[in-house]
Amino acid sequence: MSDVLRVILPVLAAVGLMLTNGVVLIYMLRKVLGHLHLRLGPMHVGWHGVLQTVADVGKLLTKEDITPNNVDKALFFLAPAAVFVPSLMAYAAIPFSETWRITSLDTGLLYTFAVLSLVPIGVLMAGWSSANKWALLGGMRAAAQQIAYEVPLLLSVLPIVMLSGSLDLVEIVSAQGGYWLGFVPRWFVLHPLGFIASLIFLVAGLAELNQTPFDMSEAESELVAGFASEYSAMKFGLLFLSEFSNSFIISALGITLFFGGWTLPWIPADWVAHIGPIIFMLKTYIGIAVFMWIRGTYPRVRIDQLMSLGWKRLIPISLSLIMVTGIAMKVVESVRGVS
Repeated sequence: MSDVLRVILPVLAAVGLMLTNGVVLIYMLRKVLGHLHLRLGPMHVGWHGVLQTVADVGKLLTKEDITPNNVDKALFFLAPAAVFVPSLMAYAAIPFSETWRITSLDTGLLYTFAVLSLVPIGVLMAGWSSANKWALLGGMRAAAQQIAYEVPLLLSVLPIVMLSGSLDLVEIVSAQGGYWLGFVPRWFVLHPLGFIASLIFLVAGLAELNQTPFDMSEAESELVAGFASEYSAMKFGLLFLSEFSNSFIISALGITLFFGGWTLPWIPADWVAHIGPIIFMLKTYIGIAVFMWIRGTYPRVRIDQLMSLGWKRLIPISLSLIMVTGIAMKVVESVRGVS
């Protein structure tokens, strides 16, 4: 295989996965929320409405692409790409198994957070360029929220990096191999410090995704569609797709960091080696279902509550957890040295 194909094929695979995820997750969201609210969701287009999302994609592709008056045209056109491209780039370091990943990075975790941190720039561009006060408010809210919660999100994974001794996502999964007491999986979510870190990761991840109860950028009672209010056709589709893609990435990161990635306990390793990607995808979709469960259960918080939770609660707790993890590691190291 030529070097050009070695580069192009993984990128095309990431694009295909991202587009497929968008279609599947939109249908899944409608069905999960439907059953949570004791209704059916899509039913009429295809078996149990399975083709409804495909029809919606066709609608977005064929709708007129309207550009409102007075918009900043350059930023207005660039904003969807500025949101879409970082979401696509984040797939690069996600390990679907020990060998299935787009690229191998020793700093894969840091890379993923770095590219996701570019998303607020595109969101702010979309709100600012729309010449709409509601879109501007939505963009400002979303950018402030994502910047505020990137800090505890990153801090929450540092105890895992300390416990595993690596920023490589494959190495982090490998560090979760084996058992405590001979039968308890060494997943970090079952570690006392890792469990607290996973809760912080969950809350900060929901805020980073702009999902209920933290969907401040798209509060229906206030901002209509937030920063995307003036977008139509596939520009709106790209913004919408990026939101679902980010849900997949955050869930995949959570599975990798806390739930053993593609591994399963009590099953021979040679069996898992063949079905690792399937296990990883199933775990990731279970994580996404939990996000949707929360989305369909809890009411939206106020913006002041949201910001207070991030700056006054999650960041101090995360910093304290890092300090406790360091102390605990030193104590364990000292005890082993003495013994």
